[in-house]
Amino acid sequence: MGHKKDKNKDHESKSRKKHDQTEDEKAPEKAFSSGLQDPEDEGHDKLPRTFYEQELAKLQLDLVRLQEWIKYKGLRVVVLFEGRDAAGKGGAIKRITESLNPRVCRVVALGVPTEREKSQWYFQRYVPHLPAGGELALFDRSWYNRTGVERVMGFCTEAEYWDFLRSCPNFENMLIRSGIILIKYWFSVSDKEQEKRFLQRINDPTRRWKISPMDVESRTKWVEYSKAKDEMFAYTDTKQSPWYVVEADDKRRARLNCIHHLLSMIPYEEVPRETIILPPLEKDKAYVRPPMAEQTFVPNKY
Repeated sequence: MGHKKDKNKDHESKSRKKHDQTEDEKAPEKAFSSGLQDPEDEGHDKLPRTFYEQELAKLQLDLVRLQEWIKYKGLRVVVLFEGRDAAGKGGAIKRITESLNPRVCRVVALGVPTEREKSQWYFQRYVPHLPAGGELALFDRSWYNRTGVERVMGFCTEAEYWDFLRSCPNFENMLIRSGIILIKYWFSVSDKEQEKRFLQRINDPTRRWKISPMDVESRTKWVEYSKAKDEMFAYTDTKQSPWYVVEADDKRRARLNCIHHLLSMIPYEEVPRETIILPPLEKDKAYVRPPMAEQTFVPNKY
């Protein structure tokens, strides 16, 4: 009888150990999942996910129609996305481009200028990325770096900064006169929301790459960035090339509002499409394929 109880205890011990091991294996996954909790679901006034996804699908279909119209008419479109760090510019760009042809719609996100580029006319490094006929170029930050990070962090001189403010409206007017459609968006985010997003990036390994030492330092210069933005608007928010401010504390609303506005800025129509008929597969009885065993396959792990 006692031997039977000992066996039962051993069985319970093994079961408990197996259960604990399973829970331990799941623990990192749980922790990781909690770290990946969608920040857009937080807050009482956030746009419901179901409604957001339904509206986004409609708008993305219209973006495809707009893309086809741009290509059909040979239009040249430039859209600038500016704003504070973690304001949601990249997320909006991603939703715009998700369903578009990368040969028509290009994202321009330039890195730190080289020594050669620093010696060029300031706008020169951006000019090669302007669109040709039938193209849409989305600038994830643009020549306005001079009035933002370069101004606040001291990467340009006072003379270079003021020369930019005087030159920029003329440069943009040249683009517009050449036939380019120029649209400028400023994504506005509160200090509390920015702090929350920075913390999410720090704690989420899949988003950690999004935050840099420069982003962290920008938190200490919130007022300086505010002054720089206001001064930049005073000189470059012109009748010919106005800034459109996107309230971005709610990412979902910001994306939908930005895309809806972008669609309203370029009148477009449905482009006639040719009917596509798939031909039947060509069969060649004389052709013998090599044995499948001679190929190297990726293991079926899943």
